[in-house]
Amino acid sequence: MDWGKHRFEANKKAREARKKETRITVKQVKLRPNIDDHDLETKLKHARRFLDAGDKVKVTIMFRGRDLRRPENGRKLLDQVIEILDDIAVVEAAPGAIVNRDMTMVLGPKR
Repeated sequence: MDWGKHRFEANKKAREARKKETRITVKQVKLRPNIDDHDLETKLKHARRFLDAGDKVKVTIMFRGRDLRRPENGRKLLDQVIEILDDIAVVEAAPGAIVNRDMTMVLGPKR
């Protein structure tokens, strides 16, 4: 078998493998600790749409000023988000400490 044919076959297999691979995208939803109920519903509707499409969702709570004195409000909000999206999402990265004034959590779609 000649080298050109071998190289062509190897490239063809690599192209076929790339066609079948899926890329996981992470969408982000940003919230504030004192968000209103209707605004939260709207943001979570977007998150639900992202999860339905098969994307992961990174939920970020942004703290400013006096919000930093009460990080438990952000934690409550993230728990509320987990409870609302419980039927469609699973928590992949649990909320941790505040890093650069943000508290983050990653949700993935249920299979």
